[in-house]
Amino acid sequence: MSTKSETKVVSRKDMTKARWTLHQMNVNKIGYFMIAPFMILFLLFTIIPVALSLVLSLTNFNMIEFPDFIFLQNYATLFLDDELFIGALKTTLIFAAIVGPAGYVLSFIVAWFINELNPKVRALITLIFYAPSISGSVYIVWQTLFSADSYGWLNAWLMKLGFIDTPVQWLKDTNYIMPICIMVALWGSLGMTFLSFIAGLQGIDRSLYEAGSIDGISNRWQEVWYITLPSMKPQLMFGAVMSITGAFNFGSIVTTLCGNPPTDYVGYTVTHHIDEYGSVRWEVGYSSALTFLMFLIMIGANLLINKLISKVGQ
Repeated sequence: MSTKSETKVVSRKDMTKARWTLHQMNVNKIGYFMIAPFMILFLLFTIIPVALSLVLSLTNFNMIEFPDFIFLQNYATLFLDDELFIGALKTTLIFAAIVGPAGYVLSFIVAWFINELNPKVRALITLIFYAPSISGSVYIVWQTLFSADSYGWLNAWLMKLGFIDTPVQWLKDTNYIMPICIMVALWGSLGMTFLSFIAGLQGIDRSLYEAGSIDGISNRWQEVWYITLPSMKPQLMFGAVMSITGAFNFGSIVTTLCGNPPTDYVGYTVTHHIDEYGSVRWEVGYSSALTFLMFLIMIGANLLINKLISKVGQ
């Protein structure tokens, strides 16, 4: 007499939500084990610091005395009593609104055109575009270009051509600080975002374009919208996160080119304000409030971008 072994099928309906979660964790325990190192590092260096920043933002803390809880007073001071912060926030949002989307679109357009080149030429051009973004000394070129002394290339050219009589203080003149810094930021945006777009374009199955032509796609713009962009949504999302992070971290470019603070605080960003209170005045509670506010703004921007990208190709 033969017997048949019966395998018990676990159903979601037979368990509570907690038991089902534990069951799924047990089934996928190898996967959890593989991602454990990343999750531990993410917890230690991202989640815990953000949580501590929130707690410290509710205190008056100078790194010497024990924190004194003042609850929302730091946030009230930010918006009601700190005129420099309001200006810094406005500047930061202007920079982010220009550099983020423009750099993102520019990175995709450049990557798209380069992707059409011969593989050997494409590799060389990609290196040329990407290499400057990982060089810390590259800002020396921009400082020399806009220098107001005899080494300033732009002043030398303009004076030689007769457009100006005396050197222009490009990096000190309030009329030029923001346009120059925005231009340098856009140039620097051709970095990780651009590289991720190149990788995404290279990974698209070419047969999709053949199928698209059969389904009625008749030009390159339709190919981009209905095939190219939907096929590289992970790279689009990664590029968006990198663009947003770079756009809100604009203060480092202003500091490198124009100093800290820049002339008449033109180009002064929230990043400068955080450094001022956290590293110079040692008002860590107030600096933490600034940091946590920037964290919330960046999270909101990322959620908005994620929602917009999800509509691509629809």
